[in-house]
Amino acid sequence: MTSTERTGIKTIMAQERKVPPRWATWQRELISLMNRTATLFADRYTRSDGTLKWRESWTGMDGTDNGYEIFLPYPLFYLLGGGDHVHQLAQKEWDAITWQFTSYGTIDREFVGYFDWFHHSESYTYLFYLGLADPYHYINWKRALNFAAMYIGEDPLAPNWDAERKMIRSPINGSKGPATKLTAEDWTNHRPVLAEYLVPYEDLPGLNTTDPFVKVDWNNDETFAKVLKQINERMVQGDVPLNLSATTLVTHAYLYTGEDRYKQWVLDYLQAWSDRRNQNNGIMPDNIGPTGKIGELMNGKWWGGYYGWRWPHGAKNILEPALVAGCNAVLLTGDSSWLDLHRSQVDLIWSLRRQVNGQLELPNRHGDQGWFDYQRLDPHHYILHHCIHQYYISQSEEDLAQLNKIFPTRDGFNQLRANWPAFKAGICPPNAWFAFTEGGNPDFPETILQETFDGVYQALERIEKDEADPNDVICNYYHSLIPVVPEGLIQMTMGTPAAVYNGGLLHTRVSYFDPHRHRPGLPEHVAALVDKITLDSINLTLVNTDPVECHSVLVQSGMFREHEFTWVRSQGGNQADIDGQVFQVDLGPSAQVRLEIGMKRFVHQPAYRFPDKFHSIGS
Repeated sequence: MTSTERTGIKTIMAQERKVPPRWATWQRELISLMNRTATLFADRYTRSDGTLKWRESWTGMDGTDNGYEIFLPYPLFYLLGGGDHVHQLAQKEWDAITWQFTSYGTIDREFVGYFDWFHHSESYTYLFYLGLADPYHYINWKRALNFAAMYIGEDPLAPNWDAERKMIRSPINGSKGPATKLTAEDWTNHRPVLAEYLVPYEDLPGLNTTDPFVKVDWNNDETFAKVLKQINERMVQGDVPLNLSATTLVTHAYLYTGEDRYKQWVLDYLQAWSDRRNQNNGIMPDNIGPTGKIGELMNGKWWGGYYGWRWPHGAKNILEPALVAGCNAVLLTGDSSWLDLHRSQVDLIWSLRRQVNGQLELPNRHGDQGWFDYQRLDPHHYILHHCIHQYYISQSEEDLAQLNKIFPTRDGFNQLRANWPAFKAGICPPNAWFAFTEGGNPDFPETILQETFDGVYQALERIEKDEADPNDVICNYYHSLIPVVPEGLIQMTMGTPAAVYNGGLLHTRVSYFDPHRHRPGLPEHVAALVDKITLDSINLTLVNTDPVECHSVLVQSGMFREHEFTWVRSQGGNQADIDGQVFQVDLGPSAQVRLEIGMKRFVHQPAYRFPDKFHSIGS
């Protein structure tokens, strides 16, 4: 390895030819394959204007998020190194789906009229990736500011924010403001699904049971009318923890502008929920009434709210928004104490553990009868995934101790979830990746590549056999057909567990740019692998799989330029000082280099921004 400096950027040069490792050639083959399947899928399931081949009308709240989710992997794949056509498709489909669901009536002023942040977050992660893909796209930049205005009190048509009480006024919110009364039509698409969940309230009129798992038939109009009455009386006025996911939308505006009012809103809102936890003996309440009181519409109960401790999914929907908001706050401030709200709730759940037949179980719900729905603690439990994300962001001894307390061994970490990635593109469990970066699971690179190949092939097989009528399919039908699955490659190349699916930003140790094409992502023929992560360093291998031509890559510190490189040392011991946010690596034909890279984390203002040597790129 040798180093020089060109136009203010340190350049590392590697020239020795070597046979590329198998993981590198597979990585490039996968990128080439998904470049082709991205077009194949769009050609099959969209019209020439980009709209989905779907029904002509749509009723109810649910569905818009599923439209966006179909193409959410496209901008993420482009950030990895997918083709320019993938970026063009990603932007086209965002615009087309927005138009299509506006015609359905669920989108107003380019934002969902009203829905909850479990589903909003599934939609707008797509927009966050587009911000990274092209920070200079004026329309997306303007959208970011318009959407944030709906939540920080600057849009009179969307009065979601109560500035005095520092609360969002309803769990159901959007461009039309807080929805404080829902209709039967709003639940049209939910009813068959929610009939399979436990009933929201244990005191539903006519329900005489002590079984906390009791279900009722939402498809029965008389029963549904009773359920809807209770929902409107108890659930839809006031704040819920799920709304913490809105902090990412406001952080998104900050990343475009750097304006302090967005940052301050995120911190104020997260602090408000920390204060509510403190007022409730260390437990995050899941319902805040319209005047800001805990349990105001629930006879003083701190449980029973929308997406709360009891219904419909339980504890995960309390902890995950706290994690997402905490990670946003750390990005904005560099202060990992903002993760304390999430840490405290992990400790709470852990303190309630029990052992059954030698197996630890953790409670997932709380209702009138106390804690219930205990679930087996294993490497696929959400607590593990949360703890990995939290430790990745903080790199603190405190968070490593919490992780090691709950998972003292790494048994079973090497296994991916059995149905990944067939269930839904966008979600890749971090446990196998984390074990690899700790020095275990040496087969991870080839395993994740094989699993990704299998996922793409399975999706292609399902597409070939698909004979469904688009007018008849349910709103999430296309999810398992998506043949663009970049998450495992993101873990490999960028040194990250990947984004928390419901609302998380893509926090990474490194990202890449093509210095010749002036765009994000790995240049053609270049493969990357991060195999070790510490508080202040990473190990990165870069490979040129082209035996004929040289290729160069820019390596950036973090996804948002929030970190700084201090030095780079090659495997042979040569070291060069960097002291900057970007350096370049020139790789000769079939050359490869393994680098240890020193870093200072969260020392720069985060932003959507290309390296300084690029000219602004308009769209």
